[in-house]
Amino acid sequence: MAQQKLTSEASVSVVTCGPGSELYSAFGHSAFRVYDPFLKLDKIYNYGTFDFNKPNFYLNFAKGKLIYQLSTTRYGYFLQQFNYENRWVKTQELALNEADVQAVYDFLENNAKPENSSYQYDFFYDNCSTKIEEVIKTVLKDKVTFNNNHITDHKSHRGLIADYTADKFKWGKFGIDLALGSVIDRDATAAEYKFLPDYIYLGFNNATIKVDGKNIPIVKTDNTVLNENIQPRPFSIMQPLIVLLVIALFFIVKTYQNYTNNKRSKWIDFSLYFITGLIGVVVLLLWFATSHTATYKNFNFLWAFAPNLVVAFFMFKEVLPKWLINYNTLLLVLLAVQAIVWVLKIQVFNHAIIPVMVMLLIRYSFLILKQK
Repeated sequence: MAQQKLTSEASVSVVTCGPGSELYSAFGHSAFRVYDPFLKLDKIYNYGTFDFNKPNFYLNFAKGKLIYQLSTTRYGYFLQQFNYENRWVKTQELALNEADVQAVYDFLENNAKPENSSYQYDFFYDNCSTKIEEVIKTVLKDKVTFNNNHITDHKSHRGLIADYTADKFKWGKFGIDLALGSVIDRDATAAEYKFLPDYIYLGFNNATIKVDGKNIPIVKTDNTVLNENIQPRPFSIMQPLIVLLVIALFFIVKTYQNYTNNKRSKWIDFSLYFITGLIGVVVLLLWFATSHTATYKNFNFLWAFAPNLVVAFFMFKEVLPKWLINYNTLLLVLLAVQAIVWVLKIQVFNHAIIPVMVMLLIRYSFLILKQK
């Protein structure tokens, strides 16, 4: 069937939504709205949806092969959902002529067909936010210009993530810092900021479109549709730094007791080696066995050393193998290398790792001294 012909009153808007209360919604959301009052058409085009019922969904999710779809819904229903989630919503109506509105609408309608709607999702480079600018550039081509001059600071992808997670999602940030590698610690380009909906919003406010040979702002009107009811978050003692500091202090005290009593608590050694080894295996699997672009070159393997998973079982022996002296010396060297990597900002680690590093430094040193 031919695409529906819109009237001269039709418009296209970019819709930007604020962060939610869950980690998956911490970065906000972007979508398109096509509105035609005469045809009673008011439709949202949303590139941020996925299907849990797809075959092998969770396996593909873990492997980084995320398939997202462009879906559509009524604008009113969309607002109800975000109002229920207490998230702000802003719309930017674009200064498009009738032909351009029709072209964008036709593109979105064709892209929303089942055979065209799926795409390979990438959190940093191909998501619901980056798709907004991509669609406009694809349809309008050189008529539109995104100059990005409004971005004057220099942040890494990790720093940009921290802007949204450092205060509200401390455990989420800890997990992100643990799973993602050094590739996200270089300075992001101005264009790369736009994996975040807030920066797509700013990008459109600073973009232009050519009309009758002149460049004019592409945003015709900017409206706040929903406001957020800001509520203070209660302080929680269960934060990564506090929890890991308490755990580290416990193991350090036990190590001091072992030192003064000339004993060795086998369960402590097994626990430390097994847990750090297990984390190290996960880090390496995310690096080498998945398609995630952000998990490469993850230097967390320096403290979470995968071979520890095997060495842990030697820690039950009454007399430790002699090679463990050299092995533990290697672990101390790796901790020193991690500190250098951190100081040079090759990779920025979560500050909650500091107590863990100190704990491991003390325990490995104790084991070397005891064996000698």
